[in-house]
Amino acid sequence: MDQETQETQEPGDGSNPAAGPYDAGPGPAVGRRRGGAWFAGLLLIVPTVVVACRAADTDAVTPVPQLLAFLPWLLVPAGVALLAALAGRHRVLIAWAVAVLAMTGWFVRPYDVGLTEKPPGPAVARVDVLTANLEFGAATDALLATLARERPGLVFVQECTAACSDALAAGVSRADYPYRHVVEAGGAAGSAILSRYPLAPAAGVRSVLAMPAATADIAGRSVDLQLAHPLPPVPEALADWRRELGLLRDRAAATGDGPAVVAGDFNATQDHAAFRGILRAGGLRDSTRLAGASRTPSWPAGLPRPLGAQIDHVLVSEDFSVRSARFLDLGGTDHRALLVALELHDVR
Repeated sequence: MDQETQETQEPGDGSNPAAGPYDAGPGPAVGRRRGGAWFAGLLLIVPTVVVACRAADTDAVTPVPQLLAFLPWLLVPAGVALLAALAGRHRVLIAWAVAVLAMTGWFVRPYDVGLTEKPPGPAVARVDVLTANLEFGAATDALLATLARERPGLVFVQECTAACSDALAAGVSRADYPYRHVVEAGGAAGSAILSRYPLAPAAGVRSVLAMPAATADIAGRSVDLQLAHPLPPVPEALADWRRELGLLRDRAAATGDGPAVVAGDFNATQDHAAFRGILRAGGLRDSTRLAGASRTPSWPAGLPRPLGAQIDHVLVSEDFSVRSARFLDLGGTDHRALLVALELHDVR
């Protein structure tokens, strides 16, 4: 009897529910669900912070400004998080992922296309505008070929070295571009504005990289021109990036109600609050968005489309309508050039 009692109380025979294999903890299915929940939650942290800053109209601190440049691609980790949450049937995580995807999708949608009416006055001139960052002058020859082929009326050149300035002087006919405002400087600091229209000097933005300005006489209208090339938002230069974009905002606000073009490498996308501040201050519009080329990447040119970010822009006042916008590949630079066809309207 004693032996039989001892045998019936052996662990693992099922007679004691508090013992046996149940001591090993939750089963593998439960462990996988918990792991999936942690995975989904971790994936959602960065997209949540970035899209919240976008909604709050702030660029915040590193790494938010850098990630805002690639906001559309945060749909990828948020989408993977949603799949993981669905697999694990985590309702809170599903709702979280759906909210992040919806907010991100709202901000990256290609809106404004075809929604803006043309200026009320008649068109008095057609103006083609080209902006190109030459990456330390390496794409100068490609720019010369593009000017000969496309013949834009206004040209904004960034990162034009001393050698680049010499090449423009020697290789661009004065008959084609008789009016020029060139700031010679080494490295990335040099810039130039070339024009088929008469230019008058204007006070540009004081910055590390030259941002000259001028006033063009186009069909009897005085058009304010400003080249944009603020420092990039790398962590060590973030304060200067904000300051220089703020100066561009002030310059845009000072143009008043007259026609204006602000073009160049802004080192910012439409998802940066500092860039949107320039639009609001000057009553400006991004020509690529009006032409249906919103979010077409311009940098880095080496990445296949649609990868990259659109940081090269041509901003125009409401005196202009936009006929087309094209991004051109220039050999030797990490930027794509932007060529915009505009019409200037007499809205007086």
